[in-house]
Amino acid sequence: MRGARLLLAAGAALALSGCMHEQVAQQADVRATVSVPPPRHLYSASPAYAQQAYEQPSYATVHGHDQVSGGRGFFNSAQSEPQPADKSSAVGGPYVVPPRVYASSPPPQSPPVLAIADRPYTLDAGDRLRVVVFGQDGITNTYVVDASGKVNLPLIGAVSARGLTNQQLAAAIASRLKQGYVREPHVSVEVETYRPFFILGEVTTPGQYPYVANLTAEMAVAIAGGFAPRAYKQTVQLTRRADGQQAHIEVPLGYPIRPGDTILVKERWF
Repeated sequence: MRGARLLLAAGAALALSGCMHEQVAQQADVRATVSVPPPRHLYSASPAYAQQAYEQPSYATVHGHDQVSGGRGFFNSAQSEPQPADKSSAVGGPYVVPPRVYASSPPPQSPPVLAIADRPYTLDAGDRLRVVVFGQDGITNTYVVDASGKVNLPLIGAVSARGLTNQQLAAAIASRLKQGYVREPHVSVEVETYRPFFILGEVTTPGQYPYVANLTAEMAVAIAGGFAPRAYKQTVQLTRRADGQQAHIEVPLGYPIRPGDTILVKERWF
């Protein structure tokens, strides 16, 4: 009797274990058939992930009177079908810095004052001239160029001297004397006294001063009593008449000064 009970218990245990093994096998098969997508980050910006999200929705398609065509998403409509992302445009290359292009500046041009620095001296109002006509003592004398730029001589009257060199004025006087006054005139012109120069600005005594030979801007400042306490001592502004026009330029202190020049010593800021 006792042996029969043991046999029945062993048979029941075997049957129960068989059922449990069958259920485990079925669950394993179900897990194998269902593909679990890999975990994705909520804020993933990958273009491939964005495309996969459109193509594989994780929700069931809703069927009914208000069915949305395509079943792509809540915000999609029948008129606008979402397009897959362009992989070629999504993947970018390395950032390349654009080359810098600089406009070429024109070459500096020589200021008018520097261009006439080596030109011969030309006459102007205020110059005192010594005119000598050989064999004509009545014409030989000292003359001053007036404000109109002319000299008045006997017999021939006014002769224009502004902008002319000594030699050019002598040739002009000789040409006028040949017109019925002197057969073969020989004329020479020399400058007895040059016209003054002017200095303004931050100097002790600005004003008009007689010109001296080999004058420079620094010497002109010394003649005017030196720099004032607020003077800028690196350069000065020079105004010179050239070819009938006033030219303005910044020059160093060693720049040569000519009669009639105007020097302006500027005030320094610091």
